[in-house]
Amino acid sequence: MKTLKFASELCEKILSGEKTATWRLFDDKDLQVGDEMEFVNKQTSVIIGVAVIQSLKTKTLGTLEESDWEGHERYSSETEMYETFKGFYGNEVSPNTEVKIIDFTFQPT
Repeated sequence: MKTLKFASELCEKILSGEKTATWRLFDDKDLQVGDEMEFVNKQTSVIIGVAVIQSLKTKTLGTLEESDWEGHERYSSETEMYETFKGFYGNEVSPNTEVKIIDFTFQPT
């Protein structure tokens, strides 16, 4: 089963049902609709539950639209968004970077 890791504060949003989408850059897992994934707290390595990908689309960060934000946490600015992703993925993040927008259903453990 594939595994996706999340920061503790995002795990809380997933568990509360507030977060129902995740964005992934540089997809090394070949994520596809129907995939089952274990969601893991990155800080504690605890599995918080299992999710299934319901829909998936690929675009670039620079072409995100309002509808792409549904179920995803907001950033205070575009700069904060890029800085956050650079923290996760390194300095090669730009408006031309591809992002997989993944909508999921989640079942806590």
